Amino acid sequence: MITVPVSLGDRSYDVLVGEGARHRLLDVLPFGVQRAVVVTQREIGWEVDPGVEHHIAYLDDGEAAKNLETIEDLCRQFASWGLTRGDVVIGVGGGMVTDVAGFAAAVYHRGVPVVHVSTTLLGQIDAAIGGKTGVNMPEGKNLVGAFWQPTAVLCDVETLATLPPREYRSGLGEMAKYRFLGVPDLLDLPLDEKVAACVRIKADVVSGDEREGASLPAPEGKRPRAVLNYGHTLGHALEIATNYDMTHGECVGVGLVFAAELACRLGRIDRKRVDEHRSTVGAYDLPMTIPAGIDEAELVELMGRDKKAITGITFVLDGPDGVEPVTGVRVDDIRSALEAVR
Repeated sequence: MITVPVSLGDRSYDVLVGEGARHRLLDVLPFGVQRAVVVTQREIGWEVDPGVEHHIAYLDDGEAAKNLETIEDLCRQFASWGLTRGDVVIGVGGGMVTDVAGFAAAVYHRGVPVVHVSTTLLGQIDAAIGGKTGVNMPEGKNLVGAFWQPTAVLCDVETLATLPPREYRSGLGEMAKYRFLGVPDLLDLPLDEKVAACVRIKADVVSGDEREGASLPAPEGKRPRAVLNYGHTLGHALEIATNYDMTHGECVGVGLVFAAELACRLGRIDRKRVDEHRSTVGAYDLPMTIPAGIDEAELVELMGRDKKAITGITFVLDGPDGVEPVTGVRVDDIRSALEAVR
């Protein structure tokens, strides 16, 4: 078992990565907890035993269920069952489940503990870690949410063997992202080491900037949390524009290539670095082009609604000092980079 600490003072916790990690659930529950609500989906196919009295709350399948109505329904189930601040919420599933379970835990009784048992590659290397929770609105992805750190995260790589190929490939979109955030080539590593390597990068970034600059800038030597959104500005826009017909990881793959093309047009990187992005995304069998029929103006508008946007569209771009947030990009350059991924 590989243990990766997320260092956040009194909110610090461990991420356990390895085969059978889900069986460590009772060991990581908050001290004294006697009751739990397990939030999951019927299609997940993985059951957990919290070792305490528990209620199972099932979410509907698909991204369409990631909304405020689902949060209200969950909180009403919590109330009906009598969940208290001394109990715990356990999210079992992929990124959609941990986002929703975490948000419901954050707002119910103004905060109850949450533990995540992540069952997808996307969740294990990204969504379940770092305390970002939230749901979608018609106007944008993850526009409503809260920062609420889990008590622990369990990444059982055994669960990845049963993922449909497309779902597994979706996680590879996030793994490709980490290649440009400092993780060396992962293709030849054992699966648990691949996951742990990505978790270490995310844990390091989150420990320096827990709330994405909401209160204080990242300490010297630490990177802003926004770098974790590399490839996501266009990626999130594509998810909405395709009505989620493209998976998150597929959209991030296109977004990484787009971000490289945009950075090249701005003189931040050279063509060789762009080719490195294309070869990395291709090695993970991810798409690199925008589907036909997607309106360019719609994508630009959707990117403008991204959570990072404060004074105009903010992109996360590669450059001489590494990946970093960039503002003030001209629309002409954006459109030119979009054409390069048509």
